[in-house]
Amino acid sequence: MNQVVVTFGEIMGRLAAPGHLRLRQTRELEVTYAGAEASVAESISNFGGAARFVTALPKHALADATIDSIRALGVDTRFVLRTDEGRLGLYFLETGANQRPSNVIYDRADSAIAITPAHRYDWDGILDGAQWLHLTGITPALSRGAADATLAAAQQAQAVGATVSIDLNFRAKLWKWDATQSPRQLAQATMRTILPYVDVVIANEEDCHDVLGIQAGQTNVHAGALDTSRYPDVARQVATQFPNVSKVAITLRESLSATHNNWGAMLYDAASDRPVFAPLDAEGNYRPYEIKNIVDRVGGGDAFAAGLIFALTTADLSESQTALSYAVAASCLKHSIKGDFNFSTRSEVEALMGGSASGRVVR
Repeated sequence: MNQVVVTFGEIMGRLAAPGHLRLRQTRELEVTYAGAEASVAESISNFGGAARFVTALPKHALADATIDSIRALGVDTRFVLRTDEGRLGLYFLETGANQRPSNVIYDRADSAIAITPAHRYDWDGILDGAQWLHLTGITPALSRGAADATLAAAQQAQAVGATVSIDLNFRAKLWKWDATQSPRQLAQATMRTILPYVDVVIANEEDCHDVLGIQAGQTNVHAGALDTSRYPDVARQVATQFPNVSKVAITLRESLSATHNNWGAMLYDAASDRPVFAPLDAEGNYRPYEIKNIVDRVGGGDAFAAGLIFALTTADLSESQTALSYAVAASCLKHSIKGDFNFSTRSEVEALMGGSASGRVVR
């Protein structure tokens, strides 16, 4: 029987300029539905796991469509709270190319989840039978109320014995609800109240620096090359500051251009003080996937989180090296898929793990 994974956060309308057009060029927008926590739930369900997504949404047809988009993929949406207040959050995307980066414009103020207090959610029902709760640093960035709800979810999950994971996901454009603090200061103060209830931390090096003040030496993530030898110490510092954390996963993206990235990750186990890296070459050395023609990198980190959670909760994938290899391969494939959701299957992920990376037609 699959372990039930609950995710809590916002699902939005994603309005993207077609192809690589800039937003000011286009008079058409492609509409899909997206959100970090929804993407994790969708991907876990697509792999064959059991996922339950929780959010707050207004009562209208567009909000119905957002629920349909993940319920159709097998995600349990019974505990989505429908409200008379608030609106559907939106984000606008222009996809970068070559040396021009992608750009996101958020329109999420006063969304339903931002104004819904923690006590409105049925946490007992939401977490009934759940073995895992996944959160991100995006939801508490929306408002004080959303931060309180994220904290309440983590506390309740810990109380019922569920594993809690959080992707730090620092979004400077969102941390605005306390004008007396900078986005980084507000993120650090808020996330430090949540992390004592977390077992598994997922991040990239920038997140660790922005949210926790921990940096991998003089590594420059914008220079296109990473010194991977420094990352076990970053993870070790996270586990030292928060002794409840048992695992730290750090994604390793070398961004050579908007459409050419190298991609891999590290998973650190605090109990054994042992890091593992993926992917590995035939000699067992770390060698990142080289992704030369990115279709859509938005949602790549969520695909990694989903792959890691699914693997860690699946008996034959749960060994650390295998789980990390699965997560990295899942995320690598997501870069080939338009939209936030990763529609890669478990068999496709395992084929890439096994070395099937040529892209030849499957007949």
